[in-house]
Order: sequence, then structure tokens, then C-alpha cells
Amino acid sequence: MTGRAASVSRASLGSAQRLIACAAVLAASALLAGCAVRSSGGSVGASDLLDFTPTEVQRIARHGPWPPPPARDAGNAQSGRPAAEAFGGQLFFEARLSPSGRMSCATCHVPERQFADGLPRGHGLAALERNTPSLWNAVHERWQGWDGAADSLWSQAIRPLLDPREMASDAAHVQVAIARDRTLACGYERTFGRRATAMPAQAVLVDAAKAIGAFVATLVSPRTPFDEFRDALVRGDRAAAARYPAAAQRGLRLFVGRGQCALCHVGPRFSNGEFADTGLPFFTRPGVVDPGRQGGIEALRASPYNLLSRWAEPAAGTADGLADDSMKTRHLRAQHRNFGEFKVPGLRGAAHTAPYMHDGQLATLDAVVRHYSTLDIERLHADGERILKPLQLSDRESADLVAFLRTLSSPSPSPQPKPQPVCAPT
Repeated sequence: MTGRAASVSRASLGSAQRLIACAAVLAASALLAGCAVRSSGGSVGASDLLDFTPTEVQRIARHGPWPPPPARDAGNAQSGRPAAEAFGGQLFFEARLSPSGRMSCATCHVPERQFADGLPRGHGLAALERNTPSLWNAVHERWQGWDGAADSLWSQAIRPLLDPREMASDAAHVQVAIARDRTLACGYERTFGRRATAMPAQAVLVDAAKAIGAFVATLVSPRTPFDEFRDALVRGDRAAAARYPAAAQRGLRLFVGRGQCALCHVGPRFSNGEFADTGLPFFTRPGVVDPGRQGGIEALRASPYNLLSRWAEPAAGTADGLADDSMKTRHLRAQHRNFGEFKVPGLRGAAHTAPYMHDGQLATLDAVVRHYSTLDIERLHADGERILKPLQLSDRESADLVAFLRTLSSPSPSPQPKPQPVCAPT
């Protein structure tokens, strides 16, 4: 064989070897990819763990750990006090705070329904215009309500008490309802160290609301399959992480990646706590629109019970906590872009709190994903920050994203036990 022929032959052999090696690598990669994306409804092997990149792991880690450190209701010295939590829990279920005797906080925030009501729009003594949000983890929110019209749990509790469409009560009725019942009167006195009859009616109303706020601050949702996966991934336990369904893994990768869902639904609660235009119609009825955050800011600044009011007080054990809490309200100003914006809800427990959005117009998680997949950008405000864009998901991607969202709920959530009264009934 000539030198040239030998050289060509060696080159050909080298090329063939490289082709064989590349084919082997591709075959192995295809096999691993097939294992990684194989759908599973239950436990899977270690080979079913997606090869998450360090960036993806970092983004996933931001959604935990869970549960978070305990938090206290802003401007509420009763928050964190066991007696106030127990008394507030009793008032939460007390229908006599409403003159009708038919409405309590628990009428709409039903423990067995994850402290929501399962209706598209709430219904008190009359029909309301917005969906009833769950109270799970509400203490960790900066603003309360779909429009953020309250800056604390206790001030939020006052609103439905006084709203004629909800409980239709007033300060005088709340005072009488507490003072005339021996168990409630005893609970009030043990909680606040004074009799309800010795206080102005408005002070009793605020006290009652602060007790309710202290109770609601204790409502923290349970851990979920996602939390088990997230913790295993962070500590490098591949075997434990691989038990997480493959479809949910793919949906999570989409959630923190191309879908950009985590731009708004970020952190342990899966919410940035702020407000956004979702591209949905915000007509409450023909010719009438819900101003959303813009109206909420105006209502908050006009409220006699906000964190700038004389009723706000620092939490027990803090010196300057009130100043820190009230800073957000002091500098709040409505802007035109706020019109039609609604709070970004936390996604924990979402599988059990249908229907969705501020007015319950989307009945299922599938409908929510479909909305963002086919988003009509013409419905978005032109002067707002445009984050949303149509995701254009395939059927499989949509199903994966829903599979992930379902893992943010406890598979079989147990209802919150009804609090025991501070004083035994007589």
C-alpha cells in the first residue's frame, strides 16, 4: 500500500471511528432523554430525573423552603398572642357579628374549601363582583384583597364586617354582639384586659378585627409534593428527587424557563405579591368595569383603618416595626397603569381552589394555562410593563404545566380544626 493510500485509509478509519463514537453518544443521549421525559403517574426510578441545569436548580430553589418563618399581622399588637388567636378564631365563625345572624367570615372562607368558597364570585347578603380568595398564607402578603385595598389582615377584616353586601354590620352591633354573650364577653376581656362595654364601639370593632387578623395569621398551608422534590434537588438527593412525576418535572422546567411564569409567581408562596394586568376582560357587568389596583390604592389611602391611622400599633416585642410596616402605605400613589391590574395570587393549594382569576371566569387549571398559551396581547395595557406574551404551548406542554401546578397542593389536605374558645361556653 502506498503512503498516500495508507494515509487515506487511516483517515477513513479515523472518520469511521469518530462516526461510530458520535453515534454511540447520540444513542446514549436519546436513551437518557427518553428516560428523563417518560411520563409517570407515580414513583419513578433515578433515571427519570431530568438533567436540570445549575441555573434551573437555582430558580427552583427560590420557591422554598416551606413552611416559611412565622410572620405577624402588620400594625397588630395582638398578632402572635395565643389568646387573641383563639378569640379571633371564635369570632371568625361567629354569625352573630352580622345583624342578619346568617353571615360569618367562615361563610365565604370555608375551612373545608381551603378557606375559599368554590364560587366564581363571592356571595354574602348580596352578590359580589370578585372571586373569594383563599386565606392560606395571607399573613405573608404585603397587600390584602384582589385590589390591595387593605394593608393588614385586621383592616381587611373590617371591610366585610361593614360592607352592606357582605355582613352589613357596624361598630355598635359588633360591640353589642360581643358584650351580650357571656362566652364572647369573657373572651374579649381575657384577650384585651378590659370589658367591651367599657370601650367605645369603634374601639371594640377594631379589637375584634385584630383578633380575627391574629387568627388568620396562623393559617399556613401544608407541605406539598413540590416541596419534597425541591428540597431533595437542593440537597443533591437524586433518588428522592426522581420520585417526583416526570410530567411535573417537565412542567416545572417550563414554569421557570421558557414560560417565564416565575417572573411573577416567584418565591416560596409562588407570588411576588404585586399586581398585574392578566389580559382578561374586567367588566363586572355590561358597561361597568372593575378598576382593580387603581381603585384599591384610592380606597386604601382613604381608609380610617390603614397603617397610617391611629388604630395601627407596633407588634408586641418590636420598637420600630410600625414605621417599617407603614412605609409601604405612606409612599403609595395610584398610577394610570394600575387600572385593571389585580394581585398576583400565590399558587399554593391552587388545585383545590377553583375557579380562578379575580372574578372566577376561568373554571379549571387547564383553562388558566390555555389562557396564557393563547393570550390576546391586544387586551394588555399599552402603558404598562409588558411581561406577558402568548406561550403557544403544545398540548403536551400544557398538560405538563398543569401536572406541575397540581403538585403545589397537598394531595389530601386536612381541614383546619375549629379553634377552641378562650372561655368555656356557659
